[in-house]
Amino acid sequence: MKPAAPEALRSPWELTVRRFARHRLGLAAFFGLIVLYLMALGCEFFAPATREWRDLRHSYCPPQPVHFTWADGLHVCALRRFDDPVTFARTYVEDRAVKIPLGFLVRGEPVRVLGLVPTDRHFFGVDRDRLAARGRAGDPDAVFYLLGADKYGHDAASRLIYGARISLSVGLISIVITFVLGVVLGGISGYVGGGWDNLIQRLIEIINALPSLPLWLALGAIFPAEWSPLTVYFCVTVALSLISWTGLARVVRGKILALREEDYAVAARLLGASHARVLFRHLVPGFTSHIIVTLTLGVPGMILGETVLSFLGLGLRPPIVSWGVMLQDCQNLQTVSHYPWLLSPVLFIVLTILAFNFAGDALRDAADPYGG
Repeated sequence: MKPAAPEALRSPWELTVRRFARHRLGLAAFFGLIVLYLMALGCEFFAPATREWRDLRHSYCPPQPVHFTWADGLHVCALRRFDDPVTFARTYVEDRAVKIPLGFLVRGEPVRVLGLVPTDRHFFGVDRDRLAARGRAGDPDAVFYLLGADKYGHDAASRLIYGARISLSVGLISIVITFVLGVVLGGISGYVGGGWDNLIQRLIEIINALPSLPLWLALGAIFPAEWSPLTVYFCVTVALSLISWTGLARVVRGKILALREEDYAVAARLLGASHARVLFRHLVPGFTSHIIVTLTLGVPGMILGETVLSFLGLGLRPPIVSWGVMLQDCQNLQTVSHYPWLLSPVLFIVLTILAFNFAGDALRDAADPYGG
């Protein structure tokens, strides 16, 4: 067995990974984010129903509690709808005599995972085969709403999983654009100096002086209503990136100012390396871990930005499903008071942001060369 290398001989990356692995909360948050992104990537498979599926007979259906018995296994009880003829109030009552079987890898509506892989299997949902064996294949109340339904009878849990792909990908794509702008402009500002440094820093100060929320609203209001959902999605992503690169640019500038006169950088220039090679091949890799930490802590801001714009109707719009679009139903406080399960996207947003913050803090501690 190959002996482990002494601590002093390990690379900065190895030291960062070892420190991060000892941070239990950060590691748990990191694996939680992996699960979220895998679920978003294969949302067609993990969602119990498709994004478009709906049943108007069960509009505003409350979440159904999942039961387990040795005789029936996992199941939910059918919900019977009753409308008050006087007040028109709608209520749902569990019919414990009718049990709807649930299962894993069950058959459902045909989907194409990532638009490529056709399948009719879903990770979890109603076991239609067992339901048919009980003679209830055509029962209109044989539905499953884990997190309730909206006014159109859409399954909230399925739409949350589909919305995760949009909301989480907005954060990642925005961070990629932020990374390019922040590293390039921050690197030029710190390495070249002079007039370029002054120009870039004044631009950063102007952007930082603008209040974020009104600026997001102004950018969102620019998008024409006739644009396609894909175009709006792309423009929201770019708009969030154009006002969030300043923090990374200042971090990069400060690091470049501290490293550009180091011996290895001077030696590279004396050997004839171009300025671009010295900057991006020798200087920037020296603090890659700090860049990753800054980007990790910046993703929650992107997700919140998309949520705010979509919630106010200035970002993504139906038929695109995102967490912000789903929250548009919560603009009426009376609706929220009667159907609180419509706020379920808030829980996912909070958990995602906390996970990014915990993982980012753990990465920051792990990347600190003076840490334990």
